Amino acid sequence: MPKIAIMADSNCGIMPSEEEKYGIYILPMPIIIDGKTYYEGIDITLEEFYRRQVQGAVISTSQPSPGDVSAMWDRLLASYDEIVFIPMSSGLSSTCQTSLLLADEEPYRGRVFVVDNHRISVTQAVAALEARNLAESGKTAAEIKEILEREALDATIYIAVDTLEYLKKGGRITAAAAALGTVLRLKPVLTIQGEKLESYAKARGMKAAFQTMLDALKHDFDTRLGTLRKQGKMKIGLANTAMETDKLEEFKAELAENFPDMELVYFPLTASIGTHVGPGGLGIGAVRSV
Repeated sequence: MPKIAIMADSNCGIMPSEEEKYGIYILPMPIIIDGKTYYEGIDITLEEFYRRQVQGAVISTSQPSPGDVSAMWDRLLASYDEIVFIPMSSGLSSTCQTSLLLADEEPYRGRVFVVDNHRISVTQAVAALEARNLAESGKTAAEIKEILEREALDATIYIAVDTLEYLKKGGRITAAAAALGTVLRLKPVLTIQGEKLESYAKARGMKAAFQTMLDALKHDFDTRLGTLRKQGKMKIGLANTAMETDKLEEFKAELAENFPDMELVYFPLTASIGTHVGPGGLGIGAVRSV
């Protein structure tokens, strides 16, 4: 049986310091703050990131360089026979496509298997954890890639943004729309259904936004995800950017109360996502458990 390393990037919510805890190797995502590049979980914490963001630092995101990716592969292949790499969705970043091209070259061809299963945040983390379980059960890297990609779209994500400031900074909405939305206390609800981040709805206040997301998730379970739920193959997930602990626990409790038959998986939204969402953001969703 080949010895397989499971690898993801930090967009999944697992940090490099947690590799041993989860049995997954993590490629840290680069964050550029006031012209200096930092790496998630290596030389900047989430607390420091949000402190700098609120203070008005100029922040942008980038993808890992091919050199960073291949260096990690080289290190892992010194101890493992094969690698399964699960980067964030190809619809949200070019990291996946770059890695696919790199994996088709020597010495990686046939040893590194890059999975495009259209995931990010909690859904990406669950895919990595399931890949680890599949490897432990005796599946090859090629088999794991085939399973994860076949079941890639069995997931759903909704994200509520507490402030419009960072969507405005990223050019996703105009300054006028941001100003009007702030006055009206509008909270955009966004969705990821396999590929890109898209607008879903608007709500007055965060509690209304959370209810909108709950209703959307219930609809998904009443329709395309219903059979998988009945089969016991679904998990629910929750993720957030910087938020008061008591508020976060309330959201967790309400989500669990609405879906008592499913395991709740929690990971924080990381800095590369927080760059566009800002503090106070909340995401909920569901994902297939292999």
